[in-house]
Amino acid sequence: MTIRNTRRADIARAAGLCCTLGILAGPASATNGYIANGYGGGSKGMAGAGVAVPTGVLGLAQNPAMGLKVGNQAGFCLTTFAPDRGFETSGTGPLANGSYDSRNSVFLIPCGGANFQLNERSSLGFFMFGNGGMNSEYESNVFSALGGTSPLGVSLEQLFISMNYSYRVDETLTLGIAPVFALQRFSATGLEGFDNAGFSSDPGSVTNNGDDWSTGGGLNLGLLWEPAPEWDIGLGYRSRMYMEPFEKYSGLFADQGDFDIPAVATLGVAYTPARNGKLTLTAEYQRIFYGEVAAISNTNATAAALGALLGSDDGMGFGWKDMDVFRIGGVYRPNDKWTLRGGVSYASQFIDGEEALLNVLAPATPQWHASVGASYRVDAHWGITGSYTHAFENTVSGANPVLSPGQPVDLHMAQDEVALGVTYRW
Repeated sequence: MTIRNTRRADIARAAGLCCTLGILAGPASATNGYIANGYGGGSKGMAGAGVAVPTGVLGLAQNPAMGLKVGNQAGFCLTTFAPDRGFETSGTGPLANGSYDSRNSVFLIPCGGANFQLNERSSLGFFMFGNGGMNSEYESNVFSALGGTSPLGVSLEQLFISMNYSYRVDETLTLGIAPVFALQRFSATGLEGFDNAGFSSDPGSVTNNGDDWSTGGGLNLGLLWEPAPEWDIGLGYRSRMYMEPFEKYSGLFADQGDFDIPAVATLGVAYTPARNGKLTLTAEYQRIFYGEVAAISNTNATAAALGALLGSDDGMGFGWKDMDVFRIGGVYRPNDKWTLRGGVSYASQFIDGEEALLNVLAPATPQWHASVGASYRVDAHWGITGSYTHAFENTVSGANPVLSPGQPVDLHMAQDEVALGVTYRW
């Protein structure tokens, strides 16, 4: 077989993989707010780090400049995500007091793609992954006194499809660019108490309208600077994803159903001691700009917020703040077969306590995450990667001074995640 035919066969396999993933894509998971803490087993094994360390094809989602480090490689991964989330209410007021635990405790999330080295200076990659999401489903409705039916909950799933181009400018600097197509699906149930002119600008478009789909996109940019053999500095910036509004839920999300995906910026550094090259240490800082999306960031805990109806221009939201994430991780290569990984990450709190009430729908409270992972090279072509991440339980408590001033709400969530992947190199 000629080199050209081999390349065509590789591209065909990659296209088939992407089609398969499109069919299999299910509920997406996340740990930092609703955005995933790393993509693929290599990154997840270091608590999400990867902007300055190559972690495989899915690592291009964090730094598009890594294509030449990845080389000719295809990969498929499957993450088993198990969140334990819920809330408690007490006191006197309109809420039904009690302890609520969400159903749907296990999700399977596929991802994968391929990267092709075009020449010594450039590479081209194609991949698909779940960016993030949220899911809750409570058998009993805390808003039952307001007319809410059961179950109460939401489901948000976000799928990204990306084409990645990396170009080496010189021996120390590589740049990357990746157009991103984004697809998201949303549904809500049990919010009848807010589906009226007193709370929403568009009654009838708040709840129980089935699945609604939204498409859009943006750009992912990356830089890799290697000033010395021991040092790598990486920078990744994913722009805000401008999305079509959720028309079926135009009375729930601010600005008539607008639900753009916020920008993410990451800066990282990696150090590999020159004496053996077996150990690499990395540290990262990331900022997630939740505050730029009104539906996510606008408050629901002031008198002015109550006047800004759900769904209206700059209307009531969920009160999320920009999030800062700090990571440290390590890679150890004891031999040519094994690569071992570990890491810890910390994220700033996503809301103030007074915003807790509406966030029973998305109690994304974890701040600390710890991960371990490993890769095993079966032969010159095939490899296996796995990782385990635990997000430690965290609680956010507070009473909404407008909607339920005498009834504190305690949100809680913990998460476990196992990622497994297979890679093929040529």
